[in-house]
Amino acid sequence: MIVFDLKCKNSHTFEGWFEDSRAYEEQQKKGLIACPVCNDTHVFKVLSTFAIKSADSLPKIDSKEIVLAKMTKEISDYVEKNFDNVGADFSKEALKIHYGVSEPRNIRGVSTKAEEKTLKEEGVQFFKLPIPESSDTDS
Repeated sequence: MIVFDLKCKNSHTFEGWFEDSRAYEEQQKKGLIACPVCNDTHVFKVLSTFAIKSADSLPKIDSKEIVLAKMTKEISDYVEKNFDNVGADFSKEALKIHYGVSEPRNIRGVSTKAEEKTLKEEGVQFFKLPIPESSDTDS
């Protein structure tokens, strides 16, 4: 199996997987290879970026703080989109789910230290996640 970087006449770049180089040549001559973006069959091989080593093509290494900030933002966004916000009722909802009163689901919210102690004593697993302040403004 061989992989080629391909480009159509409209400059869309994509990968093509072939049994061998001859298979690519035969399919290309028959017009069987088409761009997945525009369906153009005028396709040709281009140099793979994996084969080119230059200082400009090397990835830039972000500082630890930048990487950490990006990860924190991604986790925060994921939790916001995939967990029900139960607000101050977090411990009540967590206990209901733990004891089968409510259907299991991902929840998020706030709790006091006393409520967290109760959850731990009852065997409810949870974790605290600091949520960064939103940079969105209403103005």
